[in-house]
Formats: sequence, structure tokens, C-alpha cells
Amino acid sequence: MKIAILSRNSKLYSTRRLIEAAKQRGHEVRVLDHIRCFMDMGTEHPSIHFKDEEFKPYDFDAVIPRIGSSVTFYGTAVVRQFEMMGTYCVNESVAISRSRDKLRSIQLLSRKGVGIPVTAFANSPDNVNGLIREVGGAPLVIKLLEGTQGIGVVLAETKKAAESVIEAFMGVKSNILIQEFIKEAGGSDIRCFVVGGKVIAAMQRTALAGEFRSNLHRGGSAELVKLTPAERATAVKAASIMGLNVCGVDLLRSDRGPLVMEVNSSPGLEGIEEATKKDVATMIIQFIEKNAKPNKTRTRGNG
Repeated sequence: MKIAILSRNSKLYSTRRLIEAAKQRGHEVRVLDHIRCFMDMGTEHPSIHFKDEEFKPYDFDAVIPRIGSSVTFYGTAVVRQFEMMGTYCVNESVAISRSRDKLRSIQLLSRKGVGIPVTAFANSPDNVNGLIREVGGAPLVIKLLEGTQGIGVVLAETKKAAESVIEAFMGVKSNILIQEFIKEAGGSDIRCFVVGGKVIAAMQRTALAGEFRSNLHRGGSAELVKLTPAERATAVKAASIMGLNVCGVDLLRSDRGPLVMEVNSSPGLEGIEEATKKDVATMIIQFIEKNAKPNKTRTRGNG
């Protein structure tokens, strides 16, 4: 098979591991910096150009999008172009866009009955007290909609602190979510790695002392964890709702069961492979081998 990996940097751990796994299984691999691609849409046969090369329909059997959050708009446009060309994309453009919109994700999960922290959203500073009241008061968590890797996430321990932070964010026209603080989670969360509708690996991430964000990028630690049937089912359902074949589903353990914090369409491989000692990269390639077919893309670039 000929596989394209959309990545800004071929030296990143996740990209390197996917390259290694694909080559070990006998596939040809190309890394394309999606920001340096441009698209030809005004002809009968759509194509993608990268540097001096032109890629036409069926030049690749599969595409693995590794789209960073800061370039979601352009990155998903490139993925959508591949879809229009009939190339199988591991995660489709619509699903990636859906998962990157925190508000939309929460609304979709809530509508389908998936457990989430109590969440409130508003546009006006006049609603601050109502927002705080709706999530059960302080302590509470305030999240920038555009934040990633724990950046733009604030724990407000008192009502006064919450009011100040919310008003400050709204004052600079930032979109924020207000969520209840799940105290019983103890500064830990669970990353479930879902591939093809199955949880293939899971780790528990624990925050540094004095920190409530458990992201590994923020110095958190990770270890192998055994999931309950409810946690496994929640992760699979969340991935299905987002429409993602490969993703990381982040859960909190609460007194009322597992709660989904986020569904990540480009989950890193380093932390999960180190914590679980599983060859996640190869499992992704094996999934592609079983599922990659021309014109199999559900949306065909229509999303």
C-alpha cells in the first residue's frame, strides 16, 4: 500500500512510529506537510500539489491525518480534498472538525446520553452568576474553547475567583466553557486509545502535586490502567459519535460513572506506548490494511 501521513514534522514521535510501523509491514510511506500543500479544485479531476509534485486520485491508498489544532481549518481542507479524490482517510475531515469544536462535541455527546461534566456556556458577562450556579458553584473549571494540551484551562477555587476569570476572558472576547470540578477524580484522568471501534490501550494520567491538569505536556505522569466495562463502552460510544476511527478519549472517574472530557482526533502515541508497552502504531496500520478501499470515505468531502 501507499500511505500518506499529513504531518508538519516527520521527526515527531507519533509520525516516526507510524512511518516505522508502515515500513515494517511492507508499505510505502510519504510524509506531507499539509500546510505546504495546495489544492486544484477547478478541474474535472481534483488533485493535491506538494512542492513540485502533483497527486491525483488513487496515488495513495490511505491518508493518516495528523492535524495540529492551530491549523485545523487548512488541514481539514486538505483532508477533504483527498476525500473528494476518493482516497481513504483514517479520520475524515468532518469528524476532525467536529472533535476540534469543544462546544459542538459536548453538545453531541450530551444529546446521545454520554456522561459529561455539567457544562455551561454563555456570550454575555451578565450571565456570570447564572453560569457559576448551573455548574454547582466553586470550585469550577474554566476552559478556553481554542485551548489544547491543558493551555487555557483554569481552576477557580472560589466564587470570587471564578467571577474574575470569567469576566477577564469575556472582556477580551474569548469563548469559554464553565464546567463542574470533579473532585473525586483526584487530579487524574484516563486516556482511552480507540482504533476501529475498540479500546486498544488505556493509561491513567496523574497531575503533578499542586496541579490539577493531568496532561503529560504539563508534567503529568502516566501508568497502565484497567478499565471498567462502563469506561470502555463510554470511550467507544464517544468515538462513534464523533465519527473518528482513531482517537483518544479522555475520561474522568466520577461518583456517577465515567465522564468524557474530550475526544482527541490526533492523539499522541508516545505516552500511551510507554505506559502500556503496546505497539499502538502497528495496530493503526493493521486497521488501515483491513479497511482502506477507494471511495470508502463516508462523506466524500461533502461535510
